[in-house]
Amino acid sequence: MPIDGRHHETGEPIRVAATGGVITAVEPIGERPDLPTLAPGFFDPQINGALGVSFNSPTLTADGVRAVVAACRGHGIAAFAPTLVTGPFDALRHGFATLASLDDLAATLPVFHLEGPYISAADGPRGAHPRQHVRPPDADEFDRWQDAAAGRIRLVTLAPELPGALAFIGHLRKGNVVVSIGHTAATPAQLRDAVIAGATASTHLGNGCAATMPRHDNVIWEQLADDRLTAGVIPDGDHLPASVVKCILRAKTVARVYATCDASSLAGCPPGRYRVWGDEFEVTAAGRVVVPGTPYLAGSGHFTDHGFERLLNDYGVTLADALALTTRNARVLLGLPVPTLAVGQPAALIAVSETPEGWRVRPA
Repeated sequence: MPIDGRHHETGEPIRVAATGGVITAVEPIGERPDLPTLAPGFFDPQINGALGVSFNSPTLTADGVRAVVAACRGHGIAAFAPTLVTGPFDALRHGFATLASLDDLAATLPVFHLEGPYISAADGPRGAHPRQHVRPPDADEFDRWQDAAAGRIRLVTLAPELPGALAFIGHLRKGNVVVSIGHTAATPAQLRDAVIAGATASTHLGNGCAATMPRHDNVIWEQLADDRLTAGVIPDGDHLPASVVKCILRAKTVARVYATCDASSLAGCPPGRYRVWGDEFEVTAAGRVVVPGTPYLAGSGHFTDHGFERLLNDYGVTLADALALTTRNARVLLGLPVPTLAVGQPAALIAVSETPEGWRVRPA
């Protein structure tokens, strides 16, 4: 069925027709006051699973992956980078191999993200990652994971203070892998060395670090000030206060920030306690995913549409900038094509409307 709305770039009323998931026509229509804004669907570079399915699971199945993809599509996520976190070698190899085997989902899962295990083991910077599996960078181990992933690991999050990290960054860059600094207790000098070695991004800046730190020489200010780093943020209202998100956007500018939901494997699950990765986690009534009895979050219980609406309704971001943060910037960082509203492009779209209660988004 054709979709009517306003072009997100021009504001012109259009009708979009599609067949087989591909746009077949974009035609002008008459003016109407009730038209939503149409735009390409979200791209999120950090989704760990959903509905109880973890991409880290040693028993991950194709059906499990498809269930996560379906859940994400229901929230307007046209494509995303499945993210595997700190864990044992065989579980990660199985996860990457399972993801790479699904040829029909290659457009939806174009690249993969490895977040750890090469991160700080310290409480705070480590976040909810299992301490027993944290380890120094190992190029041979990574290459075996990359082989299992058919070369699709495009983003690696690591702590640059670890022994061998700078040489490992060079190894990743030779393989066209984007290196992101995260879950780190690095000094400013170590952060600068990582950027010189080839790091170009910061994973969920403001999270994955110590709860308290020096007021000036710390991991947040140093990364915030470096224009060579593109910063990821989680604008779900749980990971960062609105004031911090606003400051990151003002310091980096919208062009050097991307938004992620950081959905955990418990995203979309009802409130309760769950056992994941051998540890217990809790989904609260508000949708927060936490390590029980601690202040640590374990990813998010929300999807990208939730953060998109918060950007518009609570953080003072314009519609054009919110779309850049959620649909475009991470693709540019990872060297992926940016979809447009044109014939031959993917038909996975979102419709954004301004209501008396605020901005709302839905899959189109």
